[in-house]
Amino acid sequence: MTDTVFENARIHTLDPARPQAEAMLVRGERLVHVGSLDECRERAAAGARRVDLGGTTVLPGLIDSHLHSALYVRGLEQVDLRGTTSLDEALARIRGHAATLPPDAWLFGGRWDSNKWARPVQPTRADLDRVCPDRPAVLPSIDGHTTWVNTAALRRLGIDVHTLDPVGGQIVRDEHGEPTGILREAAGDAAYDLMRSSLTGDLVQQLRTHLPRLLAVGLTSIHDLDGQDCRAAYETLYARGELPLRVHKSIPSTALDEVIDLGWATGDGDRWLRTGPVKIFTDGALGSHTCLMSEPYDGEPDNHGIAVTPAEEFERLVAKAAGAGIAVAAHAIGDAANRMVLRAYARWRQAACADPAAAGALPRLRHRIEHTQHLSPEDVPLLARLGVIASMQPTHCTSDIPLTSRMLAGRDLASYAWRSLLDTGATVAFGSDAPVEDPDPFHGIHAAVTRQQPDGTPPGGVDPHERLDLDAALHGFTVAGAYASYEEHLKGRLRPGMLADFIALPVDPYQVEPADLRDLTVALTVVGGVVRWQR
Repeated sequence: MTDTVFENARIHTLDPARPQAEAMLVRGERLVHVGSLDECRERAAAGARRVDLGGTTVLPGLIDSHLHSALYVRGLEQVDLRGTTSLDEALARIRGHAATLPPDAWLFGGRWDSNKWARPVQPTRADLDRVCPDRPAVLPSIDGHTTWVNTAALRRLGIDVHTLDPVGGQIVRDEHGEPTGILREAAGDAAYDLMRSSLTGDLVQQLRTHLPRLLAVGLTSIHDLDGQDCRAAYETLYARGELPLRVHKSIPSTALDEVIDLGWATGDGDRWLRTGPVKIFTDGALGSHTCLMSEPYDGEPDNHGIAVTPAEEFERLVAKAAGAGIAVAAHAIGDAANRMVLRAYARWRQAACADPAAAGALPRLRHRIEHTQHLSPEDVPLLARLGVIASMQPTHCTSDIPLTSRMLAGRDLASYAWRSLLDTGATVAFGSDAPVEDPDPFHGIHAAVTRQQPDGTPPGGVDPHERLDLDAALHGFTVAGAYASYEEHLKGRLRPGMLADFIALPVDPYQVEPADLRDLTVALTVVGGVVRWQR
């Protein structure tokens, strides 16, 4: 096992015992020493390799704690409607993409956001039929909680005027009861299943081709929130020795019974591929008017959002999962959904404390809330008190500024309240929710520090009291992400005994203006002591 000395760098270790260093000694996958160049050379075995980092700045490898890698890589080969400013522009892109497909292929893609169209009209199957009349088309919105389909897709999905709304979903209908082509939440599940099928191509090949994009932005570990097909693809890559980064792989709620029967538990696996929590949806998203709110949406007095998993069922699933050693990651965006989740976690905790047989799960299981976007202020301290991890995506805050300023103005909410959560002692782990947002973690670091859009608006940032300093933002993408995957002893900091996962940047983030954090680039990405990507 050859020693390697990585030298000639400014190293920010995020280790309070030694915050800065100039060299690192790596043996195998591990850091043996982090300190001065002389110290590392003295400890290196004879014949050690030396890697000159060229005066770059080194940080621990960055961790995305919420990413949909299968949707991300598949989306790179599908029609992308992000950035469209009107329905007509979206339809033009769809027409162009349809012309490139074989006659019998489905059309997939999406990421449209009608809230940002010049005329924010909700699209219909009739619109889609004009440019894609013969092949089925399935196009989720930017938040993934609304699915736009054409008539051919509705027919193939078996949805018509007689189809009942599923629990936790809505088939939007016209005045005659006919489906309009808009499926909300669980009503779109069957369409999403097709987007996870072989109809969308070879996922193993797509991951192999596109995962280097994540390495290129400094990610060395991800927490993947996609389905069992994605896990199978990662297992294939791992078996072939082709997995370039570390994966903490969640379990979809639909597979919970299956994995319990298989004896899986959160934390199973090794340093490259581990089993994560079971993900359970409790509500939708703000842009789709489906996140569960305590007050109704303006202009929609009967709409508080959608409880995708009702409270009683969610509590049952928490107890079932935890009883099998599986932590829960609850998708919750609205304040009512977050309160429901926190109450369920509190009841589980109370029951576990009262049951000697279950009490061992308390320190072992780290339940999470994915997104944690809008909280009632009185609920903010509960996450720390219950030991719940807030898994948040800073760019959602800045992307949603136009939406929240219009839809939530005047409400007593703690929105994207990462500073407040940290002040109570909660763990806040950051991610991107790609492909909903760009996976570049420096976009998220910029958003956490400035709470501004890329153009610098609004001045001072939205809710500036929730801004973070750079240290705290980096901790969200390193130390907290490692804690959320039960790996704080392995990664998140650069110190002896930890995994040799790190990145090198041409510019020191601590030496740039906050506005420039978004544009930082990565020169080198190392995972397990091996250079996996280099500019």
